[in-house]
Amino acid sequence: MNSNTSGIAAARQAHSTRCRQRVLAALEQAVHLGAEISISSIARRAGVDRSFLYRHSDLHAAVLLKAAEPTTAKTGGPSVSRPSLITDLANAHERIARLSRENAQVRQRLSEHLGEEVWRESGLGAPDDVDRLHHRVTELEQHTAEQRRQLSERDDELDAARAANRELMTRLNRPHPDESNH
Repeated sequence: MNSNTSGIAAARQAHSTRCRQRVLAALEQAVHLGAEISISSIARRAGVDRSFLYRHSDLHAAVLLKAAEPTTAKTGGPSVSRPSLITDLANAHERIARLSRENAQVRQRLSEHLGEEVWRESGLGAPDDVDRLHHRVTELEQHTAEQRRQLSERDDELDAARAANRELMTRLNRPHPDESNH
């Protein structure tokens, strides 16, 4: 190598060493402050590109390791880790979804109840008629489901009979060995 190339390589090595030191200092500072620890936040805090952390697997692993550890911020409460926070967030989303479904069901039931009250108070009809109709609709839906099940069973039986018939017809139409000599 000529002296120009070796000088560039040495400058590049020195720059990489300074960047590594800034990343390690940024990581230590984030841990001390209890700040967010992620590849992006540490790269931003250190003033380097995220790709620098991805190219240096030891730095990348150190950031991920610290991100998974419980925080040491002086909050007075229990320490938490990033995975536990992610789990808590997922649980909160599930609870919100469940409560939303329950809320919709309660609204539907309230709407039906208020509708029946208005119906009863208006004198247009008796709720007993509505109850009987609801009961009859339920019976008819159950009957329809049973009829569909029976139809499906019969379709399966018909398909099996057709397959057996095709097989028998194939056997009957096949020339027998003794008939071919005549």
